[in-house]
Amino acid sequence: MVSIDHVASKILTYIPYVLVLIDMRYEGVKCGRDGSVDNHMEMGKKLLAAGQLADALSHFHAAVDGDPKNYMAYYRRATVFLAMGKSKSALPDLSKVIELKPDFTSARLQRGNLLLKQGRLDEAESDFKKVLKSNPSDKEEREAQSLLTKSDEIQRLVAQARSSFDSQDYVTAAVQLDTVIETCVWDVTSREIRAECFIQMGEMGKAISDLKAASKLKSDNTQAFYKLSTIYYNLGDHEMSLTEVRECLKLDPDHKQCYSHYKQVKKLNKQIQSAEELIQEQRYEDAVSKYEAVMKTEPNVRHFSLLAKERMCHALAQGQQANRAISVCGEVLQSDPENVNVLKDRAEAYVQEEEYEEAIKDYETAAKHSENDRQIKEGLEKAQRLLKQSQKRDYYKILGVKRTAQKKEIIKAYRKLAQQWHPDNFQDPEEKKRAEKKFIDIAQAKEVLTDPEMRTKFDQGEDPMDPESQRGHHHHQHFHGGYQGFQGFNPFGSGPFNFKFNFN
Repeated sequence: MVSIDHVASKILTYIPYVLVLIDMRYEGVKCGRDGSVDNHMEMGKKLLAAGQLADALSHFHAAVDGDPKNYMAYYRRATVFLAMGKSKSALPDLSKVIELKPDFTSARLQRGNLLLKQGRLDEAESDFKKVLKSNPSDKEEREAQSLLTKSDEIQRLVAQARSSFDSQDYVTAAVQLDTVIETCVWDVTSREIRAECFIQMGEMGKAISDLKAASKLKSDNTQAFYKLSTIYYNLGDHEMSLTEVRECLKLDPDHKQCYSHYKQVKKLNKQIQSAEELIQEQRYEDAVSKYEAVMKTEPNVRHFSLLAKERMCHALAQGQQANRAISVCGEVLQSDPENVNVLKDRAEAYVQEEEYEEAIKDYETAAKHSENDRQIKEGLEKAQRLLKQSQKRDYYKILGVKRTAQKKEIIKAYRKLAQQWHPDNFQDPEEKKRAEKKFIDIAQAKEVLTDPEMRTKFDQGEDPMDPESQRGHHHHQHFHGGYQGFQGFNPFGSGPFNFKFNFN
């Protein structure tokens, strides 16, 4: 495939760079003084040789304005347009050159080449045939004959591709159009048909690429923008869908398909943005409701249902609704088992439910697909600590309170249990011994869970009362080593219980 850059570099190669050495300032003054067409032409050539395309173009514009019948002015300007990659602008200038000088074979050859690249094969063939009949140079004859042969070959391929497409043999049609587009790089129709082949084959990325090219090659291509918008929509990309459908409406505000689609996408986009704002504001229950509305707005596009459930999973996990979160996250993972975000959210919900082994499984699965995710690493370590901790003492379970319990609720539970398990309530030696152990656990649980610093450590999987966990720290060790720490301790503060233990 011949690129515009290649054409430009080829053109510039043939223009002698030595012209750059001429004093441009002197020429500029001369040009400015008398403004002659010849001066503009000369100055334009020098600037073109220097690669200063925009400045060269200005001079050739002036030359054309000064002498509208100067075919070389049009030809030079077309040359600059081609070097700038503006083939659409070059084509009218080349046509004007041929109108003014029909036997200018170089211009006709260039126009035929541009027409071939645009897929205008009949017009291109006409130019090549006229070149061959106009006593061309040997080089021009060889080039015209080669391009004519190529054009005939492309004509056959286009007919075959259309036949394959009509027979719904989209794979064959796409392969045939690949060859067509290698030569006809600016052929809008071939790209649009190939895009449709890709859509039917489920290769949406390739379809998008062709439709984007088609939307640029044809200035009023509302249909390309509409198709782009619907593809993005069906892929669940509501923002890109909205962008493309707006481009369609810029070209035609009354376009029925685009306007109808625009209303749907805009509504959906607004709901999703609103839901995300609610998550940012930590209004998780409202966010869940908003995403439920998203699924009602678009029940038929699977990607939007999965997106809504994925974000609901996150909101429910963050909102401490662990049971619902696990259920919704599970629905997403059935369709998308490698979704790292959902695996992390479900793992967090499992931690909240104290199902640490399940949480560890989810974190480990997520880690396989996102090795350097710090959140996964920290979550996994926490779940592993909590699992180890759960196999020892769980202060929340000891007091029978939830992990979200407030201090007032913890103290209330402690007082009730301390009264129930007070060793003085038991006469049998074995029962008393069991009560004493239970009583120590209850008191330790109360101390840990009512101290913010100790409770934070415990929630992170570290037992502040375990010497091994503390790794040599001696904080609060008055609870260890039996009842010495309880001498003179009244577990109820003020009240009817006043006791002293000497327990070994």
